[in-house]
Amino acid sequence: MIAYLKGQVVHIDATTITLEANLIGYRIHFSQQHKVTLNDQIVVHTFLNVREDEISLFGFLTLEDLQLFRRLISVKGIGPKIALNMFLRSDSERLISAIETEDINYLKTLPGIGAKTASQMVLDLRGKLILESTNKESSNEQVKEALSGLKGLGYKQGELNKIEKELIKQSKDHDVGELVRIGLQLLMKQKGGF
Repeated sequence: MIAYLKGQVVHIDATTITLEANLIGYRIHFSQQHKVTLNDQIVVHTFLNVREDEISLFGFLTLEDLQLFRRLISVKGIGPKIALNMFLRSDSERLISAIETEDINYLKTLPGIGAKTASQMVLDLRGKLILESTNKESSNEQVKEALSGLKGLGYKQGELNKIEKELIKQSKDHDVGELVRIGLQLLMKQKGGF
């Protein structure tokens, strides 16, 4: 219903901010207080949570964080407040990494998450989360270059789509040339080459 709000930060506390937009103050449950200061003009991507006894807004500075939040609350046992608390202790990249690598021990360190819920998160979300964030643009550029090089070698887009996620994971530690080599190995495995 409310996709985002654009306005001025007029109040910050431990778990919420108040954003003034069009002369209305919106109280938003928020976990990224360290990234904003009073009087900042910001855009907050929001999730409207409606319950019998309460209507509340949960907000994030990036669309990627909001999308991950939506995924998290789809897991049985995780409500909006628990999901938001996870962002207070962690960030999108670390959460996605923990889910993708089945790091139950890390997930259990997050507030409100026990062994059962951590296992449920992995079961429900593993393989469905995309490792993308705004500060990964440089590594994504490397991946694009590597994929373009592989396409130049005659591989089809469908084949390249299947290895893109793995190349994104590898892009932190490798340059374009190494990513092309890794891509070739992955493509060979797909074809049963070795």
